[in-house]
Amino acid sequence: MTYRPKSDFLHVMVSRGYYNDCSDLEGLDEAMLKGVVPTYIGYDATAKSLHVGHLLNIMMLRWLQNTGHQPITLMGGGTTKVGDPSFRADERPLLTPEQIDSNIDGMNQVFAKYLSYGDAPTDAIMLNNAEWLDSLNYLDFLRDIGRHFSVNRMLSFESVKSRLDREQSLSFLEFNYMILQAYDFLELNRRYGCGLQMGGSDQWGNILNGVDLTRRVLGNEVFGLTSPLLTTSDGKKMGKSQGGAVWLNADMLSPYEFWQFWRNSTDADVGRFLRLYTEMPLDECARLEALGGSEINAAKIALANAVTTLCHGAEAAEAAEATAREVFEKGGIGEDLPTLSLASGDVPQTGISIVQLLVKSGLAASGKEAKRLIADNGARLDDAPLTDAGLVLTPGDLGTARKLSAGRKRHALVRLDT
Repeated sequence: MTYRPKSDFLHVMVSRGYYNDCSDLEGLDEAMLKGVVPTYIGYDATAKSLHVGHLLNIMMLRWLQNTGHQPITLMGGGTTKVGDPSFRADERPLLTPEQIDSNIDGMNQVFAKYLSYGDAPTDAIMLNNAEWLDSLNYLDFLRDIGRHFSVNRMLSFESVKSRLDREQSLSFLEFNYMILQAYDFLELNRRYGCGLQMGGSDQWGNILNGVDLTRRVLGNEVFGLTSPLLTTSDGKKMGKSQGGAVWLNADMLSPYEFWQFWRNSTDADVGRFLRLYTEMPLDECARLEALGGSEINAAKIALANAVTTLCHGAEAAEAAEATAREVFEKGGIGEDLPTLSLASGDVPQTGISIVQLLVKSGLAASGKEAKRLIADNGARLDDAPLTDAGLVLTPGDLGTARKLSAGRKRHALVRLDT
């Protein structure tokens, strides 16, 4: 990049690694120097919680607010009914309006931790695109909005092209998604003066559609900015762990497991994650990134504490670190570990197999995986190696909390509630 942004926000985006592309970087920079630029990111309500894959753009909104601009968190109450086809192999399952509303309620819990909502010029606002999409007249929409879209151009976008190249079906319903997303930008500009849409690089085509539509219909200059799609250094999709998605809501993933996800980052990812997911000064990120040998573990703990503090609070981060120290350094039980609580009816008098417990606790995805874990000497009970996949624990064996482990870093407690 030859152009060096002058506005605080774009300087942060470039220097910390959030920046991938912009529809007009110099024009956006000038707009941000002149005053507040309301900016939105859209979130379809496909689950009850956001996950770590969303955290990068949530941090972008946080930096946006911290540098004097207004974040708009747009809930996809309308677009979720269609489903974003971007880079998917199949159509998303259609959700009922009740499921969508329930998911939005769960997702909203996350944003309040990262953004300040209110009535001041830079206070965030929460919107739902069902407000304007649910009441659209189809014929009017086709005539007024559809005429601005070229099917040839839409077919050229990588998110659609890749699906068609693999000869995978793309429904007309999904094909309309990019038109609806573009219309969101137009409506946000018309109603709230929104001047910027941000998203991952997979949304580039959809964002450009919105920039173009707003210019054509309203004659207003707006901008699009994307972040890189992140993978870990070993090529895995960011936000996935061995146990599944790394959720941001505590009722779907405990703060300890969240903390442990970051503590288990590979050495090569620590510096980048510090810059993207914390607010540590860049010189401190560089100092921690440069630590070698076993000292890099101090950087990983600093990363886990900083990210967990933002998401779950300082007390939760401190408790997670204390539990990890108890479990790993002292060989203790660690009362804050994820806990599988079994009712008395769940455990017959003849007992429950260790394989079932590994699966129920989330340490193994299936009985087959649990047996393989035991065969490979990767499972432990109370820190003692498990060698017998046929082991059965009776209600008496579960009278006190038992610690199950899969590998060196994944643990859970098993309790029988009486």
